[in-house]
Amino acid sequence: MVLFTRRLALYLTFLLAAPHLSARVTHVEITTRVDVLNAQSFGEAGPYERVTGRVYFSVPVANVHNRPIVDLANAVNLQNGEVEFSADFVAVRPKDAAKGNGTLLLENPNRGHARILSLVDGGDEDLAHSAGDAWLLRNGFTVVSLGWQWDAAGPTALRLYAPIARDKDHGKTITGLLRGDIMLPAKAHEIPLGHVMVGNIGGSEYPVAQPDDPRNTLTVRDTREGERTLIPRSEWQFAAIVDGKLVPSDRSIHLNGGFAPGRIYEYVYVVADPVVAGLGFAAMRDFASYVKHARDAATPAVRVLGEGISQNGRFLRNFLYQGFNADEEGRMALDGVLAHVAGAGRGSFNYRFAQPSRDAQPTSAIFFPTDVFPFTDQPEVDPLTHEKSGLLDRATAEQVVPRIFFSHTSYEYWGRAASLIHTTADGEQDAVIGPNVRIYHFTGLQHFSGPFPPARGESWFLGQQPESPLPIRFFWRAMIANMDAWVRNGTAPPPSAYPTIAAHALVTVSNLKFPHIPRVELPSEANTAYRLDYGPNWRDGILSVQPPQVGKAFPVLVPQVDADGNELGGIHLPEITVPLATYTGWNLRDPSIGGAGQRIAMTGSYLPFPRNAAERQQSGDPRKSIAERYAGREAYLGKFERATDELVQQRWILAEDRAALLQHGAEEWDAIMTSPPKP
Repeated sequence: MVLFTRRLALYLTFLLAAPHLSARVTHVEITTRVDVLNAQSFGEAGPYERVTGRVYFSVPVANVHNRPIVDLANAVNLQNGEVEFSADFVAVRPKDAAKGNGTLLLENPNRGHARILSLVDGGDEDLAHSAGDAWLLRNGFTVVSLGWQWDAAGPTALRLYAPIARDKDHGKTITGLLRGDIMLPAKAHEIPLGHVMVGNIGGSEYPVAQPDDPRNTLTVRDTREGERTLIPRSEWQFAAIVDGKLVPSDRSIHLNGGFAPGRIYEYVYVVADPVVAGLGFAAMRDFASYVKHARDAATPAVRVLGEGISQNGRFLRNFLYQGFNADEEGRMALDGVLAHVAGAGRGSFNYRFAQPSRDAQPTSAIFFPTDVFPFTDQPEVDPLTHEKSGLLDRATAEQVVPRIFFSHTSYEYWGRAASLIHTTADGEQDAVIGPNVRIYHFTGLQHFSGPFPPARGESWFLGQQPESPLPIRFFWRAMIANMDAWVRNGTAPPPSAYPTIAAHALVTVSNLKFPHIPRVELPSEANTAYRLDYGPNWRDGILSVQPPQVGKAFPVLVPQVDADGNELGGIHLPEITVPLATYTGWNLRDPSIGGAGQRIAMTGSYLPFPRNAAERQQSGDPRKSIAERYAGREAYLGKFERATDELVQQRWILAEDRAALLQHGAEEWDAIMTSPPKP
């Protein structure tokens, strides 16, 4: 009863504060408030608390800054010209806000799951048992994760609660076509109607509305651009096996004989009642404005840095492109943007029947509105259509261009068309980058950090080679510190670093000079971006043609490599500067999961050098052995230390992370020199 009374008091405190809040944030509901690690003090910021709850918003349809939100005027709860919605949030903030550093790191969580605290600090995301080394807390940051995805799956996911839309003129249910695809690593009898991310549902999406509609189809093919084969309707059903019996289901497809691994199955089906999904952009915009301008903000801040990884980096690129960095009064919402591993992408975030989880992988989520023109921050010209546009056109026109880091790993050049963000659309020249933008390529890393010691993936990630183990954590801490200084006092961050055409460090796949390493199969292609057509109104957010008409692809380039197979250009960890292995941005599927020779989503490869000349000669490896490169462990670690110090000097790595990086280098030497040679 005491706990209930305390929570009720907290709720009423914030509810009664509503008149003082921003006009767009109507109130904040607090569900829990817990001291972090028993009120332990973190540097000058002192004790922290972790707060969970829901933020409630209201947006006027007539405001010019809300017009890009698809179906907003059709929202079923439209009343007095406004639409209400809400979003879950988790905030980690100094108990005494005055002791914080004034910067709020605003995370739009990946598939509803917060990650930035554990990634950067190395502790628990919920801080229940450990804060890691508490770098973010010791430096006084407030960290907020805000739900934005309407169909984020799982009981702990942070979600957006948005209304559905109906035809405003006739009150009729809105229907349409939805599409999904999947390539399995093992045979299965059913597949879900939702985006499967490495075995888990990334977005629940929509149930089938009309199971017997003739527009419902299922096809199969072997490659992205391969010819589809229509599977007869008599061979599959919207159903699932439950307790040994086949029963109807509005969220799964059953195929007689089962779905085979290594093949791309694509389904199209009729859906109804679209959610006004674009309100996720308004939530991010209005929360950022609220914490900076409302007198009684739950998490007050002087400046807000938007942070997003992968799906959420694409969300931020889309947020900027559609003009959401100006709030309803035309003020800047996000002061800084850190969009990581987004490649050239945006996404299905603000469409009728949006599918926010869909991305663009080598063998699934294909031909979705992800990698679509324009790609560069400055205006560029499509040489085929002559359309001229840039990612930051709207922000520039409204004078709300934030400081921006577009950062990516080696994988994004192979799997996310990353070259298009810094080349012309014809792939012939390097593009001009705006003064508020930095592009950082972290060489040899994969989409997410692989395990150490290096190991092959499993199931959906089972590749032919061990995954790249190079860590991103140290780069993240430096990026946050550099962005905070840039926004706070104008201290310029390190210059952009990425492979360029001018330096002959960016080439077509056919011109890649990769060494002939024994038992290493090379990729024959990279993901590209296509000119797509979803019907006459798709540019206005209505996709009526599924699958879309696919036009000519934009040329994508990949980083050129040195004699060892390590990439030129970009930012090199010491593992690349003084290497013990080759690290790639690709890894091919193991034959046991089907689709052999095609690339695995999100992973790279770790290809260790021979340990000595005898191993090299026995295997026929063209790369010099470790013993032929370095006089011994101490000699190697001396070079590793010098490479680390150079990164610190250039501000790619924080000085306080130097010791951890050196320790990691020693562990890598010991792991490779004590392991048996690869069979």
